[in-house]
Amino acid sequence: MTTARDLFIIAMDPPPERTVGQGDLSLALAGAELLDLLDAGAVTVDGDLVVPGGSSVPDDRLLAAAAAEITRQPPHERVEDWLWRRGRDLAAAYQDALEQDGELTRKRSGLLPFGPKEVELVDTPARRRAAARREEGDPVLASLASAVGLDGERPEGEEPGLGDETVTTVVATVHEAVMELEAVRQRRTIENTAFANVWRGP
Repeated sequence: MTTARDLFIIAMDPPPERTVGQGDLSLALAGAELLDLLDAGAVTVDGDLVVPGGSSVPDDRLLAAAAAEITRQPPHERVEDWLWRRGRDLAAAYQDALEQDGELTRKRSGLLPFGPKEVELVDTPARRRAAARREEGDPVLASLASAVGLDGERPEGEEPGLGDETVTTVVATVHEAVMELEAVRQRRTIENTAFANVWRGP
């Protein structure tokens, strides 16, 4: 299992008072993938640039796809740019992959046989491992979960307890990207409200 898969699994089972936005989750998954690639030696981070590392291909197919998207030639991509590019619709890609792997199942909601189907987690070893990692307080997983609104409020500034400057850089950039996305949402809401008021008139 990977940090990205673990993050997706715990995001699928949030507390009742919290929901995880698909855009937020996609950005955090891209960050988790980058951390997994760092751990595998497939990339390094030089300052804020993502630089290809070894030639080994990760076993996980989604992580292998992420590795294939790394910019191989200079100028290398900034971590922030990687998050936005790789993160596009990434949550949906993880949902599809976990459904194919039997980690998720579709359950029809409501009483009607033709009603909409909801996705829910299956009780698998992978789900139990992700839950155990979360309960043990894994700092990387906890920090990424925090970025998408799980496990308390999003911290400001550097993440405590990560123990590695590169990991801290990646996680902090995830938090910044999620906050930027939220700012875009709020701006659009204000603009849409103003536009509606113009048409509504005095």
